[in-house]
Amino acid sequence: MSTFFTFSTPYPIKPKPFLHRFTVKCTATPPSLPPAVNTFWKWFSDEKVVSSKSPAKPGTVTEGLGLVAQRDIARNEVVLEVPKRFWINPDTVSGSEIGRVCNGLKPWICVALFLIREKLRGEDEGSSWRKYVDVLPESTDSTIFWSEEELSEIEGTQLLSTTLSVKEYVKNEFLQVQDQVILPNKQLFPFTVTLEDFIWAFGILRSRAFSRLRGQNLVLIPLADLINHSPSITTEDYAYEIKGAGLFSREQIFSLRSPIPVKAGEQVLIQYDMNKSNAELALDYGFIESTPDRNTYTLTLQISDSDPFFDDKLDIAEANGTKEVQYFDITLGQPLPPKMLPYLRLVALGGTDAFLLESIFRNAVWDHLELPVSRDNEEVICQVVRGACQSALSSYRTTIEEVCKYKQLMR
Repeated sequence: MSTFFTFSTPYPIKPKPFLHRFTVKCTATPPSLPPAVNTFWKWFSDEKVVSSKSPAKPGTVTEGLGLVAQRDIARNEVVLEVPKRFWINPDTVSGSEIGRVCNGLKPWICVALFLIREKLRGEDEGSSWRKYVDVLPESTDSTIFWSEEELSEIEGTQLLSTTLSVKEYVKNEFLQVQDQVILPNKQLFPFTVTLEDFIWAFGILRSRAFSRLRGQNLVLIPLADLINHSPSITTEDYAYEIKGAGLFSREQIFSLRSPIPVKAGEQVLIQYDMNKSNAELALDYGFIESTPDRNTYTLTLQISDSDPFFDDKLDIAEANGTKEVQYFDITLGQPLPPKMLPYLRLVALGGTDAFLLESIFRNAVWDHLELPVSRDNEEVICQVVRGACQSALSSYRTTIEEVCKYKQLMR
């Protein structure tokens, strides 16, 4: 039986702390905003997107920048609305100077090239988008921006392996787009575009792009993307949507609402994603939560292609909503995923238990796998899981005993 397991750590260690995005009350005399933010706000004011009466505006907060209420805001009240002409998405790129060379590229790569080009162009050559790009940070706390020394602090975790895999993926995509798009089109990219630029754009998209919007799977919404996250908000409902600008208008607008009441001077916050684990939050945004439901470990199981019953097992797996390689998220203090044990028993089937794979049992075999098949089958499952756990833990720089001893000393 061929299986492999990967795990994520609930609390990655980092020399500089993660940002926990909680509601903060701004002081009477908050730190002044960077000039680029004031320039950006003036641009949106001149374009009639915002005004002095807007419910919220950019402010300096614990996380850096955020949206701060200028007056009391009611639950589900609209905080801001941004017309489509100010969005950055693949359509924006298609209509730009680099649109013709981006045909056929992945959507995120198109937008990444657009951001990089706007960032690297001279100030006298840039478009109005430069006012937005200048507000974007040079990096985030995401693990993709960590140094090798910092990454060594999460050695052994799934977060580390995922981070390295993501960076390798971005590198490969960069080398390909460099050869096929950037270098052959020097008139469009007259400056040097580096891997670091590409990683920057990727990180910006991971941390700021809105998804799950009607007709929009990847879109940056200037100003709205300053909204920060609060773990105390436990619903994603009604926070934002795309709607028509009016009864007689075909223009679409992005509408951002506050999911909770907010007092003047406080941050307007939303829930980023209820379904992401701490490892995913760390990779995307650079922070984690203490919420137990975020402490998820991803277990990866696989039907070996060398298994003599591979075809039968794969057929059964796919008929019951699983795959050759299947991922199961195990959350601390919660029951195991419902399909995990049946899948494990299926993968471990062999010997005298293999009769269950015969076609006569095909429609009922999954029901049989809901319960123990045999003592031998259960023993194989236990041995494999225990061995995989021990293998995963061996990758950490400390042992369980050392961690327990440390905790006792800290009491």
